[in-house]
Amino acid sequence: MKHETAGLTSGAGTVAKSGSGRFRRKIWVVYKALVSLGGFIGDELKRGTLRVNLKSIWKARGVSLARDMSPAELLEEKAAVMGDAPFLYFEDEVVSYADMDRNANRLANFLLDRGGGPGRGVAVMMGNSPVWLDVFFGMSKAGMYAVPVNTALMSDQLAYIIDNSDAGFIVIDYDLVPQYQAVADRVPGVQRVLVNAREAPCGYTIPEGMEDLSLAYGPLSDPTRPSVEYNPEDLCVIMYTSGTTGLPKGVMYRYGSSNVKALAIAARLLYEKGEVSYTCYPLFHGNALFLTVITSLHVRGRVALSRKFSASRFWDEVRRYGATTFNGLGAVMPILMKQPAKSNDADNEVRYVFSAGCPASIWEDFEKRFDLKIIEGYGAVDGGGALLLNLGTAPVGSMGKPIGTKCRVVDPEGNEVPPGTTGEMICEVGSKKSSMQYYKNAGATNEKVRDGWLYSGDLVYQDEEGYYYFVGRNTESMRVKGENVSAFEVEQAIGKHPDVLECAAYAVPSDLAEDEIMACVVPVEGRHIDPAAIRAFLSDKLAKFAIPRYWRVMDEIPKTETHRAIKSGLEKAGVTEDTFDSDTREKEACSGR
Repeated sequence: MKHETAGLTSGAGTVAKSGSGRFRRKIWVVYKALVSLGGFIGDELKRGTLRVNLKSIWKARGVSLARDMSPAELLEEKAAVMGDAPFLYFEDEVVSYADMDRNANRLANFLLDRGGGPGRGVAVMMGNSPVWLDVFFGMSKAGMYAVPVNTALMSDQLAYIIDNSDAGFIVIDYDLVPQYQAVADRVPGVQRVLVNAREAPCGYTIPEGMEDLSLAYGPLSDPTRPSVEYNPEDLCVIMYTSGTTGLPKGVMYRYGSSNVKALAIAARLLYEKGEVSYTCYPLFHGNALFLTVITSLHVRGRVALSRKFSASRFWDEVRRYGATTFNGLGAVMPILMKQPAKSNDADNEVRYVFSAGCPASIWEDFEKRFDLKIIEGYGAVDGGGALLLNLGTAPVGSMGKPIGTKCRVVDPEGNEVPPGTTGEMICEVGSKKSSMQYYKNAGATNEKVRDGWLYSGDLVYQDEEGYYYFVGRNTESMRVKGENVSAFEVEQAIGKHPDVLECAAYAVPSDLAEDEIMACVVPVEGRHIDPAAIRAFLSDKLAKFAIPRYWRVMDEIPKTETHRAIKSGLEKAGVTEDTFDSDTREKEACSGR
């Protein structure tokens, strides 16, 4: 039986239905927030940085810390307390806090011996494994900066990120080496290539000019903490955006403004001490790295790390590790919901899901089927630290309200719009150090942050009570017959059809002007999709002009590692031979053909 520790999940979904329930929930959240703040203050008192950070928060009127900490410092702090207690589960491996800290020391000394140190970049191109985290924390102990690289990247995008980031080191899995070799002549700044051949087949040989990363763990490795001083202005991490709408942009985190300490408040608000957080998302993405690993450290929890998302294995892995929470992104929750129902669906220890973009149409059914609660939130790598949360204090489908940040909803001219009107969400960042910056891209930074406000690029609306609702990306807004149509809203409506597993909506050129809407759909296993039937299904769910004209049934939609559809290739392909054109079919039906 699941335990309702501290009541965080108690009624999180159902209380949103009633004003009185929501009020009681708000009282609890205030209490939980005070406890979280108290824990943060206690930590800062022990660190000796309480006074200077409280002063900076007061001065900035927001979460802007004068003295932040590195990921490695957080690991060291928790390892000193937790020792041999488990920190990481990965398949059959269990890695303790102390072992993670010692392995990070080994990697730090290994990098330092090879010319690493403050100001040097390490591109990390590996799949999920304990070694990924060894490198990440080791890099931090050496005062270097990490450049997490999407393992699916090839050719131009891969060359661009490695070159743009000025990484002098690359740590790479053996099976990804060919992807690097194909662009090696285009990244002259790389001086050392360290190959993770831990899972390589017998007889594998490290390519000439590269080095075996396993030497970092050998008998001659040094598990002692290196003595490295770094400048707070030194880079700590460059996290690149997905690049689904153009070249990726590198979001900069410095050692003095890493947001590591700020995550402590969110961690204590969301998680309990000893939480087991499951993630199937790649460590090169901010959700897994920051919102699972770093937050777990703050609450002395455990991380259950999977290689990748698998709908068929998902709940088996959750049960295997005794996970008590996981994060839901992109299409993951709808895909899980559309798997065949099983008698043991509710047989798990998960108390709640921290979701981003859960469709309101499946919210309560998901909670009931899997016996858990959903907490909805909003945040972005390039969001300047803006956070919105619905802890059961807002209606189902809402992202809640901003936490510690002032936000507004504005039209294209920057004028605030009334409740119920869609506009772009902008967040106040002022001139604080944690304000968002793109690496070597001042133009994009100045476009993103203007006059002390960060323009999120996300379309939202507020209800009369001030709760925020996500509508879509402004880059995915389509113009049809004089009306703006959100691809997100179209996808949400299509996704309600029982035969549709997932979908992607996007614009294609119209015969006249503006756009036509095209939708790619993937059927649920064993089901058949009839585009004409789906159009009829949408007749009472979307305005007529928002119902796609073109339909394409596919076995799979190209996606990022965090299950966001990559639409650039679909848009380029346009109307293909296998596309269903509903206008043509309607004309044929009317003419009796």
